[in-house]
Amino acid sequence: MEISELFRLDGRVALVTGSAQGLGKDIALTLAQAGASLILADLAVAAETAKQVEAVGAKCISIQADISDEKAVEKLARRSIKEYGKVDVLVNNAGISQLGFIPTEESSIEEWDRVIGVNLRGTFLCCKRIGKEMIKSGGGSIVNVSTTAGINGVPRAPAYCASKAGVNLLTKSLALEWARYHVRVNVVAPHYLETALSEGLRASEKAYTGLVKQIPLRRFGKTSEIVGAVLFLASGASSYMTGSVVVVDGGYLAQ
Repeated sequence: MEISELFRLDGRVALVTGSAQGLGKDIALTLAQAGASLILADLAVAAETAKQVEAVGAKCISIQADISDEKAVEKLARRSIKEYGKVDVLVNNAGISQLGFIPTEESSIEEWDRVIGVNLRGTFLCCKRIGKEMIKSGGGSIVNVSTTAGINGVPRAPAYCASKAGVNLLTKSLALEWARYHVRVNVVAPHYLETALSEGLRASEKAYTGLVKQIPLRRFGKTSEIVGAVLFLASGASSYMTGSVVVVDGGYLAQ
């Protein structure tokens, strides 16, 4: 097989959550460029993403959905199957951070539930429902987007860290359970990225400088530096990988 063909997704259908902006938008465009048809799922209308995906010649549909709501995920799955007949690739990218890094003893249960609800419950619901379709069709690839904070923790962010650590172990559990069905489940775990989620940190010179000092490459990552890992796990290039956590962190965890 030609090396370039290893990463092609021609004839495959990919569902990307949180695809209206940021990393999700770039992931969707990359998968489209690799030949996939796209299902763009987000709370917001992913009009700009859809426009760019169609500009590279890929077919796509955009569906507004709250992934923390089981009924909404069910509707998302039904419409996806109605439109394409299958889903070959699921990228669980949708996620939120805590509203503020306040002391845990002062945090609210509402904030805990909000973050866990999207990051962990939402990922679980999408894996469960779309995984069922992949089992029926004979296989597929699920790529869950986590973070280094789900591996070694961050102070004053218990809900965020716990949700992402849960995603990592959810991934391993599903990988073991679904391997016999040829459904592969893996994780991409970035460190800090230049996205809307890190805008506040980057706006503070003191905070940004302190965080960058902890990264061997001395900068935050760009979304364009993460999409290659997602494409790798989505494609046949990673056909012998399941249950893996692929870290893309500028060397942060190597220290």
